[in-house]
Amino acid sequence: MILRSCLEKVRPFLHFKNPLNTHCCSHSFAIDFEEEAQTSCSVSSNYLSAHQVFDEKSQRVSLNNHLLFEYSRNSFNVEALNLFVGIHRNGFLIDGASLSCILKVSACVFDLFFGKQVHTLCVKSGYFDHVSVGTSLVDMYMKMENVDDGQKFFDEMEDNKNVVTWTSLLSGYSCNKLVDRALQVFRVMLVGGVKPNGFTFATVLGVLADKCVVEEGIQVHSMVIKCGFEAITSVGNSLINMYLKYGMVREATTVFEVMGDRNEVSWNGMIAGLVTNGLYSEALKLFHKMRLAGVDMTRSIYVTAVKLCTNLKELVFARQLHGRVMKNGFYFDNNIRTALMVSYTKSGEMDDAFKLFSIMHKFRNVVSWTAMIGGYMQNNRPEQAANLFCQMKKDGIRPNDFTYSTILAAHPSISLFQVHAEVIKTEYQSSPTVGTALLDAYVKTGDTDEAAKVFEEIDEKDIITWSAMLSGYAQKGDIQGAVRVFRQLVKDGVRPNEFTFSSVINACVTSIASVEQGKQFHCSAIKSGHSNALCVSSALVTMYAKRGNIESANEIFKRQPERDLVSWNSMISGYAQHGYGRKALKIFEEMRKRNLDMDNITFIGVISACTHAGLLNEGQKYFEMMVNDFHISPKMEIYSCMVDLYSRAGMLDKAMSLINKMPFPAGAIVWRTLLAASRVHRNVELGKLAAENLISLQPQDSAAYVLLSNLYAATGDWQERAKVRKLMDVRKVKKEIGYSWIEVKNKTYSFMAGDVSHPLSDSIYMKLEELRGRLKDAGYQPDTNYVLHDVEDEHKETILSRHSERLAIAFGLIAAPPGIPIQIVKNLRVCGDCHTVIKLISKIEGRQIVVRDSNRFHHFKGGLCSCGDYW
Repeated sequence: MILRSCLEKVRPFLHFKNPLNTHCCSHSFAIDFEEEAQTSCSVSSNYLSAHQVFDEKSQRVSLNNHLLFEYSRNSFNVEALNLFVGIHRNGFLIDGASLSCILKVSACVFDLFFGKQVHTLCVKSGYFDHVSVGTSLVDMYMKMENVDDGQKFFDEMEDNKNVVTWTSLLSGYSCNKLVDRALQVFRVMLVGGVKPNGFTFATVLGVLADKCVVEEGIQVHSMVIKCGFEAITSVGNSLINMYLKYGMVREATTVFEVMGDRNEVSWNGMIAGLVTNGLYSEALKLFHKMRLAGVDMTRSIYVTAVKLCTNLKELVFARQLHGRVMKNGFYFDNNIRTALMVSYTKSGEMDDAFKLFSIMHKFRNVVSWTAMIGGYMQNNRPEQAANLFCQMKKDGIRPNDFTYSTILAAHPSISLFQVHAEVIKTEYQSSPTVGTALLDAYVKTGDTDEAAKVFEEIDEKDIITWSAMLSGYAQKGDIQGAVRVFRQLVKDGVRPNEFTFSSVINACVTSIASVEQGKQFHCSAIKSGHSNALCVSSALVTMYAKRGNIESANEIFKRQPERDLVSWNSMISGYAQHGYGRKALKIFEEMRKRNLDMDNITFIGVISACTHAGLLNEGQKYFEMMVNDFHISPKMEIYSCMVDLYSRAGMLDKAMSLINKMPFPAGAIVWRTLLAASRVHRNVELGKLAAENLISLQPQDSAAYVLLSNLYAATGDWQERAKVRKLMDVRKVKKEIGYSWIEVKNKTYSFMAGDVSHPLSDSIYMKLEELRGRLKDAGYQPDTNYVLHDVEDEHKETILSRHSERLAIAFGLIAAPPGIPIQIVKNLRVCGDCHTVIKLISKIEGRQIVVRDSNRFHHFKGGLCSCGDYW
């Protein structure tokens, strides 16, 4: 009654602007402890009038404390500080309760200077050993992030500590993200025989949730039950939070269901946890259950509910919540409005999102700006995102790490170098999120050198950063860079995840990569338990298919617990590239039976399979199926496959007719395909037309000149061939040199035609000479038509015998153990004569030989090839 009476009398003065208020808002509070109360001239007569109700000496301390507590409870922190300064300067008594209260207020206003002055007053007033005051001092220093002083004073308290003191220290370390030290405090507390209370358990459970220490969390739960605190709502809420962060949804649900007294935090924590764990349907059911239970909708619950709508893409539900927010008076809450804005952007409703963003006016902060920029990026509108980013800076809003991470993906709509410069100026380059986004942006431009520099500047590299750098090297085909990064992350104690393995396995697809390296990474993925992850198994299917081991690719494909489009497409393309057209079509038909989604890549594989197998009618059928049944618009690559299909069948007129009917101008890949076919079928006129179009599109590409000159050579027109070669010299176009690679004992060797640089060169040529005699005995006759030089036939035979693929195979026969398949890679198309020779070598040597040229794989065994001599 006294407190209420006092507050009623003082209420008119609560908003009275006294001289101390102005001082408090702009400067740290200061107390002149040496100044006599009688000489105080800073307190105005108005101030003294406002507090004349407390003149009665007998009730002074009690009333002062009550008013201090009331100010503190109602967050009138400045008024509380003013009152305390007035009490002290006017010589009124101050007890332990007064000091404890004002120390808490000091922490709230984050005024360390004032707090230290109160600390000094505590010592002078003899309250240094007071438990409540000591606890408040520990709490103050911890909340002001001055953990060393907090720990120091805690240690000085010696035996004057209770469970609240220990909990304050523990909570301080937790708030300052020093979870290991917080857990150490809890352990020492238990060893010292201090019995935790509900607040202690609630705090330590929060620490364990952040630390993600499952076993210790379960042990503390057992202690909670033994101590009888499981019925305390705050403890139950902390248990729910901990288990949900562990991903232990069942345990969290059990705690929630047995809670006798659930509050809004309990419901919100449980729903938010289900959303975080991806259990959106369960979260929605619980939300409806909460509404039936009559639980009041708080700001936090609204934010969680809107996030749930976002993940479920429930636009109608989001609009309903939007309406309820307006009715309940929460419309001006920035967190709710930002959550609604994000929900609209995720549903593609950018106009609604921007209207909401526009209404926010002066209440926009960096979070709302970043959310809107992110919305434009997610909806493939990078130009709008870039414009909004520029407007944000004009309005004086400083971007944070999330802003930079988001806008970097807008390149080239925004200058990558300019944003990079801003990142350096704002000192965000060492941030993992910004650094990774910057690294990824450089990777997409193909600049892995700059990406590597950014990578080195990142202070705390997480697995996402490592994977991004590794992926950058993989995309560029730099297997050495990818392997180097992978080994370094393992050396640094970083545990690779499924995306890391996926990236490094994809790097092994390149022709210069060692086959054994891919197998080693496969073994590592198995050991780490990531081999069955979808992205890893799909990468393995692709790697084995592209490295010549189609059987292993098929085994992994069959064992996949689930398959994505990449897996299906890799298997179809793999069979097509290896010459197993019928098997490729069988995979495609299985996709059709399962009603799986398909894309252009699927049909590129299917039509390529028909092309390599000579299945003209089937290829036409699948092309029409793609357009008419699946309503997929053919891209340039599809038309190239169809031109190849017709050309290989000798139907050059039909191929040209298809080119003329294309809905867009034919690209280089189409003209290159037609030119190659014209050379095979010796159609000079069509070849000239294809070459002219190809040269106009890619004047520095040697393929057009080489194919045209070869066409002239094949038809005996050496004069025209010489003109094409001269044109190459004038335009400084260099012909691509043919190379063949072979891997023996984990080392890769390269050969070019007539190569004598290998240490075993003499042995290689002796092996070729030996094979020459055996080939003649088997009926081989050199086809000198494949030598496109105007020289004698005998010289042509010598040229043929020294082709790079024959040198590589001869070396393989010498160096590889008997019975081991020989696999070589060539950067150009295998000539017809070499194809015949390799078939015979596979028979007379009893070796399986796999050759991957620029077009496909050839599997030679027993004198036959998987292509059926149709390639």
